[in-house]
Amino acid sequence: MLLDFERLGGLRWLLGAIGTLACAFLLLPIVFIVLLSFGSSRWLIFPPPAWTLKWYGEFFANPQWIQSVLASAKVGILVAVCSVVLGFWSALAITRGTFPGKSILRVFLLMPMVLPVVVLAVGIYSLFLRVGLNGTLAGFVLAHLVIALPFSVIVIGNALLNFDKAIEDAAILCGASSLQAKLRVTIPAIRFSLFTAAIFSFLASWDEIVIAIFMASPTLQTFPVKIWTTLRQDLTPVIAAASSLMVLLTIVLLLISALLMRRRG
Repeated sequence: MLLDFERLGGLRWLLGAIGTLACAFLLLPIVFIVLLSFGSSRWLIFPPPAWTLKWYGEFFANPQWIQSVLASAKVGILVAVCSVVLGFWSALAITRGTFPGKSILRVFLLMPMVLPVVVLAVGIYSLFLRVGLNGTLAGFVLAHLVIALPFSVIVIGNALLNFDKAIEDAAILCGASSLQAKLRVTIPAIRFSLFTAAIFSFLASWDEIVIAIFMASPTLQTFPVKIWTTLRQDLTPVIAAASSLMVLLTIVLLLISALLMRRRG
């Protein structure tokens, strides 16, 4: 028995070491980008010869960068709202519905998570080009909604499975309609999951670049597309500053999502 405990302890140390190396492999490039954004050199040189906030000043002074950030924020917020609304009713149909083809509907809603993004981008680009939505705000929202909706369906679906439907039935017995019971009982009870789904949907749109490259136009470019096009033209530390700000917002939203999930638990 003592030998088993010793082996278990050694296995834990090994798994901890592997996990630490994996985290370092994933996080070190981000750390280097953040450090380069404070470097004084005009080129991306590490270690930087000195430290400065000059590149962040150039970023905020450039109206094109600010316009791309506002475009991404606008698209992301609209995608989050639409994703939560559609995700709630879709998850409700999947978790409580008893109709033919429910399994097919579930697969259809979750399919964008497993399909290659390039395949989705080409298909969406071809379709939107025919209907005149390419390069428009509505086109961006619909395109990003395709990849954001599965996150809402999963998060909200899990919340509905853990919700006691008897509470909703009691509201109906007290005189509320089925819709009123869902709006006044079910939705407030799973509100933290709705917020979490909105955050994940926003991030799915905020960080997306492949579909956004196909959908972009000279008058409408999202933040990741602006970073990509600038990177192809000039290797300036402003790109590192922009990437650092993007990572910072992503981390803040993920922390908020983690706090909401913890509070729900």
